[in-house]
Amino acid sequence: MRIVEIITDSKHEKALDGIAIHFEVSDVWLGSKREDGRRSFRMLVEDEKRQAVVDALQSLLAAEEHTRIIILPVDAVITRKPTADDADEKGSVSATREELYCEIEKGARLDATFVQLTVLSTIVASIGLVADNLAAIIGAMVIAPLLGPNLALAFAASLGDRALMGSALKTNFTGVALAFLLALLIGMIWPVSLDSQEILSRTSVGLDDVALALASGAAAVISLTTGLSSTLVGVMVAVALLPPTATVGLLLGSGQPGLAAGAALMLAVNVICVLLSAMLVLLTRGVRPRTWYERAQAKQSTAFYLSLWAGLLILLIVMILVRNPVVI
Repeated sequence: MRIVEIITDSKHEKALDGIAIHFEVSDVWLGSKREDGRRSFRMLVEDEKRQAVVDALQSLLAAEEHTRIIILPVDAVITRKPTADDADEKGSVSATREELYCEIEKGARLDATFVQLTVLSTIVASIGLVADNLAAIIGAMVIAPLLGPNLALAFAASLGDRALMGSALKTNFTGVALAFLLALLIGMIWPVSLDSQEILSRTSVGLDDVALALASGAAAVISLTTGLSSTLVGVMVAVALLPPTATVGLLLGSGQPGLAAGAALMLAVNVICVLLSAMLVLLTRGVRPRTWYERAQAKQSTAFYLSLWAGLLILLIVMILVRNPVVI
């Protein structure tokens, strides 16, 4: 459950009460009227009704400039003893489109924090790769922010949101380019030893890596849509976007273009798999725009990007089979 709070002009009181009645929201309460004529109207909304309620509120209050719709978390609702049905409902918890947007949009922001985390994680990953230190590499995976813009890109493609897509592309490109150039510089200063198993393991990609990336990308979106974003830490370790990027730069800086190509292939596989699986999960969970016009645009965007990413994945799989004929 969530508390949906609407702060708007008091003239909408009857209409808001009508929405609550229509969606069978029994727990509602009204705040006192403020000096500016606005008042707070709160509803305790069940998870499966929340998106429909928010859509109805947006349609009603779209023209109101000073209206705010706030979705607040609920830690617990103590009314009666839990039943077997309650246990079944826990698995159906999902976030609204607006909640997802607020969460995912943060990962697409190109700000000082993103740049700083990219630089630091690249340095840590490069040291771990060269020194063959797995603990350092895992630490770099956890703090690396490269997964965020990729999830934002898949989300934007599902909604046909060009503004978010542009922001995600810019942030993604900047992060990968920055990590690559920094690793390239480190590779030129600190030559890579081919005795490092952590580096060599990222120069060869198989179909098992494809399956891992697809599953991890899907898990990332499921964790967001169910409000379990803390599990993203595990997903970040599974979908390692930064170590392959650093490996490409390190190997090129050390004059190993052949091995660098293998690491670049792994990076491409991870990125495409994350985008494709994330978008498929968003579609199956019913994440779509509110209005029919936006849905028509999103339908075209979804068809185009699904075809593009699926085609690229097929091409990458062919390249994997060519490089590793024994992989089945």
